[in-house]
Amino acid sequence: MPSDLASILRTAKSAAYSGGHVLHRYWHEGVELRDKSEVGGKSYDLVSDADLESQSVIANLIAEKFPDHALMGEEDLVGDTGAEHLWVIDPLDGTNNFLHHVPHFAVSIAYYHDGIPTVGVVHNPISGDTYAAVKGEGATHNGDHIGTSAATELSTALIGCGFYYDRGAMMRSTLAAIEDFFGHHIHGIRRFGTAALDLCAVANGMFGAFFEYKLSPWDFAAGQLIVTEAGGRISDAQGNPLGLEPSSVLASCPGLYDAALAITSKHHPA
Repeated sequence: MPSDLASILRTAKSAAYSGGHVLHRYWHEGVELRDKSEVGGKSYDLVSDADLESQSVIANLIAEKFPDHALMGEEDLVGDTGAEHLWVIDPLDGTNNFLHHVPHFAVSIAYYHDGIPTVGVVHNPISGDTYAAVKGEGATHNGDHIGTSAATELSTALIGCGFYYDRGAMMRSTLAAIEDFFGHHIHGIRRFGTAALDLCAVANGMFGAFFEYKLSPWDFAAGQLIVTEAGGRISDAQGNPLGLEPSSVLASCPGLYDAALAITSKHHPA
């Protein structure tokens, strides 16, 4: 384990704030959006200069401080997942929210040591909310320690969910799981469109659980550490450990994990 985790955390926060400053500027000045259909994506899978510039600023800051560390990011930043030191970057999680001027999006930065998430930071540059965690030291929200919900029954919980870009079988699986959750008399479903912040909502006790049937590693890399350090549980939606590949995700407070897993695994896409 690296001895200078404090320096890594400071760098992660500084990088998140710097990337967030880029997003804040574009948020107020406007940005031209593009979709990823020309590279095999969907017409509603969007990207902008804000994503690209934010990632560049973040990557340059980290590389200046730790030139021998590998970097992996959403916008064509391919890192060695087997590297001893790996940073996993999402320069703008919640792109559709950002481009439609919904003030709920984030920069997400995680540091992995030998494949283990060790530092995580998620920052919303509009609200100023910053979540952070260091392995073994707990999780914080704006500097205050946080913990997951104490709920033990789905009927006392609010559940978060997300939808992948697929609008076929995976969407129907998600809707079936939502219907199943409602059958357990949950307080409600929330779909906010920013997985990194949804995971932080589990860590902070707002959501009893959150699930999505496909996320990229940069969507959950920081959030999974924040959840576990807040006392929660996280896995794929069938109960398997998360790696650094695209995966379904289920995050929950301890008292609801088994009940939530029974639902998400039942409806998991093939």
